[in-house]
This record gives sequence, C-alpha cells and structure tokens, in this order.
Amino acid sequence: MRTVIFDLDGTLADTSGDLIAAANVCFRKMGAGDVLVPGADAGIALRGGRMMLTRGLERLDRFDEALVDQYYPVLLDAYADAIDTHTELYPGAMAAVEALKTQGYGVGICTNKPEALAELLLTRLNIRDAFASMVGADTLPVRKPDPEPLREAARRAGGDPAMCVLIGDSDTDRNTARAAGVPSVLVTFGPSGADMAALEPDALLDRFEDLPGIVSGLIG
Repeated sequence: MRTVIFDLDGTLADTSGDLIAAANVCFRKMGAGDVLVPGADAGIALRGGRMMLTRGLERLDRFDEALVDQYYPVLLDAYADAIDTHTELYPGAMAAVEALKTQGYGVGICTNKPEALAELLLTRLNIRDAFASMVGADTLPVRKPDPEPLREAARRAGGDPAMCVLIGDSDTDRNTARAAGVPSVLVTFGPSGADMAALEPDALLDRFEDLPGIVSGLIG
C-alpha cells in the first residue's frame, strides 16, 4: 500500500498558541513574565519546546543549557494541562485525509512531539481514529530527521516505506524524506511558509484541497 504520512505541528494543526502559553509558564516561574508572543513567535513554537526555551532565554540574556533541561519537563506538564485551548486544525486538513483514504492511501502521522502528548492532542481534537499510525519523538530510539520514524509510520499504516510521501512544514521534514528516499510536500500556509520553496521539496502545498492530486502525481 502507498501511504501519506503527515507531520503534526504546523502541518495538520496550528499548535503554536498552546505551545507558547506553556513556554511562558516556564518564563513566569523564572520571574521573567511572558517572553514569547503569540502569533509573532509561532515559527519558534513550531520548532519545539527546547527551541522555545532557548530563544526565550537568549532574549533574556540568560541562556544556559542546564536551565533548558531543568524547565523542559515543566513546559511539557504545562502543555499537557492545556493542550487544545488555542490549537486549530488547518482548513481542509481532515477533508484531505478522508479523500486520500477514499482513494486507497494509508495515512499516518510522524511527529517530533512526544508520543503521549501527540496521542492526547489527537484524541482531544477527535481525529485520532482517522490515522492508521502515529509515531512520536520517543516512539523509537531515533527521531526525525532520521528516516526510521517515517518508515515505521508507513509500516504501521500498512504500507511499504519505499512508497510513501511525507507532508510537513520544515527543513526537518524535508531532510527526513530525503534520507528515506521518498518525496516530501511542504505546506506554505504555516508561519514559515514563505521559506519552504528554498528547501526544494518535491511539491509545495498552498491549500489542502490540492493534496490528493499532488500525492497522486508523486507516488501514483
């Protein structure tokens, strides 16, 4: 079976608001107040918790890797407590997923969000059952851009890892697909959308309505 594997944050859903809120919990605990700005810092948020802590501490001129390590679990706990307050699926995302399934593709998720948090978010958004597989950052000993999580997501969705396509929003996704020897499609509607063309993916996605046709052209 051919499979379509999706990144989660910044690809299927805009999770930046809840991620930033969790990071700001940490900064408030440090006595610094809210350091990251919803909207303006969405691109940083979608690079993950450690990146948010790093960039925030740099702004405070307090960067210390040990401080990032200390507060990362605090961030994860805060995020789990309010994981779907501001998060929204991108328009047309789930309609595209269902269209792909109707056309015979297996669909799954490969994300660098910790598996438990990804499962929680998908459940809260009432979309977990739409995906045949879900591989998170800690599902395997390695994470993206290592190609193995992508291959495992394809296998768990019932597919051949050599016949999949990865839909994502970053250089991490592009490099993962490249390492796996499969096509990548990068979305242009996220906070870093203007930068996607320079990464030279196999296709760019401006709106989810176009995805089934793009996938058909890439993997048949």
